Amino acid sequence: MKSDYEIKSFNNKEEAEKLLKESRKRIDEIDNELFDLISQRTSLAKDIALSKEFIGMPIYDKSREEEIHNKIKRLSQENNLDVDIIDQIVNMLTILSKNEQKEILRRNVNGQY
Repeated sequence: MKSDYEIKSFNNKEEAEKLLKESRKRIDEIDNELFDLISQRTSLAKDIALSKEFIGMPIYDKSREEEIHNKIKRLSQENNLDVDIIDQIVNMLTILSKNEQKEILRRNVNGQY
């Protein structure tokens, strides 16, 4: 999703302050949406963990992680985003997912699922 952002010029301080306020409000809304998406992504860990356990797959799937990182690199480049920073964000998301999967499998072994 490429940005159609254009540099604004202002006629006065009030215009700049209004844009600042509106932009911050939208960032807050996006942060809430991101949190919801991260929660949804993490909630899929139960299905993934139980499926991997049944199939006999380990939690760490090197080929899947490479596939994700290749996709992220491509998308970052297409959208003029810093590849390294986006890669770090994705690393954190995969760590979150793997930790959740480990916890789910631990609970499953203990008879909580």
